Amino acid sequence: MADHYEVLGVSREATTEEIKKAYRKLARQLHPDVNPGEEAEEQFKLVTHAYDVLSDPKQRERYDNGGDSAFGGGGFGGFGDIFETFFGGGQARGPRPRSRRERGQDALVKVTVELSDVIFGVHRDIEVDTAVLCETCEGSCCQPGTSPVTCEICGGTGHVQQQVRSLLGTMLTNAPCNVCRGYGTTIPSPCVTCAGQGRVRSRRTVSLDIPAGVDDGLRLQLPGSGEVGPAGGPNGDLYLEIKVAPNAAFSREGDDLVALLEVAMPDAILGTTTTIDALDGSVDLEIRPGVQSGDELTIKGRGITPLRGSNRGDLRVGIHVVTPTKLDTKQRALIEQLQSSMKSPGPALAQHQQGLFAKLRDRFRTH
Repeated sequence: MADHYEVLGVSREATTEEIKKAYRKLARQLHPDVNPGEEAEEQFKLVTHAYDVLSDPKQRERYDNGGDSAFGGGGFGGFGDIFETFFGGGQARGPRPRSRRERGQDALVKVTVELSDVIFGVHRDIEVDTAVLCETCEGSCCQPGTSPVTCEICGGTGHVQQQVRSLLGTMLTNAPCNVCRGYGTTIPSPCVTCAGQGRVRSRRTVSLDIPAGVDDGLRLQLPGSGEVGPAGGPNGDLYLEIKVAPNAAFSREGDDLVALLEVAMPDAILGTTTTIDALDGSVDLEIRPGVQSGDELTIKGRGITPLRGSNRGDLRVGIHVVTPTKLDTKQRALIEQLQSSMKSPGPALAQHQQGLFAKLRDRFRTH
């Protein structure tokens, strides 16, 4: 491995300023625009790395003490990095023009569904305000019958060379062309429909199938259904954020539907049958004699179809026994007669009720 001091042609006692001057002199001599060729390029690598090490006091001290001296050590990013920094890119890897075609932006649409739609899923056609392909130019950005022309300023590269002053003196660097904005071509006759954008704003209909089991706040992704990109670039994605509207009678708990059924006291005592309107049709319920507030009736398979799966949840109905608050004389006499015949022990503390009814009771009280 060549000695860094020998590469730069300075002594080991050279000052930082002497090292800098030596490097600037060699860098000008070995610049690819002045001295092309593989041998000069390799020499430039050695010169640049030597300067990178010796111009930093800590790296120079470590090098003088026998530390890292391998090419590329000490944090040097390689010839390509320093070449890009000082000279704006190599001749063999010239700058390329930008593409007018770009990917379109993603879109977010909020969709409200009913709780009944969540059971089996639902099909929806939604209107989306987005960017669509211009039908006049079909994404070419040009008036029909015309086409882009090569930029006369940059010659189609999209970049122009500029002189800049730096530590190494006056250098050439590449910058985007101000005339074509880096595209390498200009459009003499832009499409009048889209103003040369290749796309226009429009409302379009998106057909979608919302699966069963979706929950409030869930986002569904429709790849390629977002807005079209500039110059007819690929579409972005469309995201649907689900909002499940509240239902007056039913709530969701996982994949189960829960509801609260009010039962009159005589029916609770003697038992009865009734029919309720569930979200997917009527359901027959048998109320056993002596049912209590907080008891739960479960109807298997009448809940929600899970998002991933096929077995529906259950319909769980909590019982709320309604005690009459207004009795006429005859009704009161009958209740008193029932009370005396049952020889009730009187009120007593019971265990605090938890679970379904406690939740349903709180929900019921808010209505």
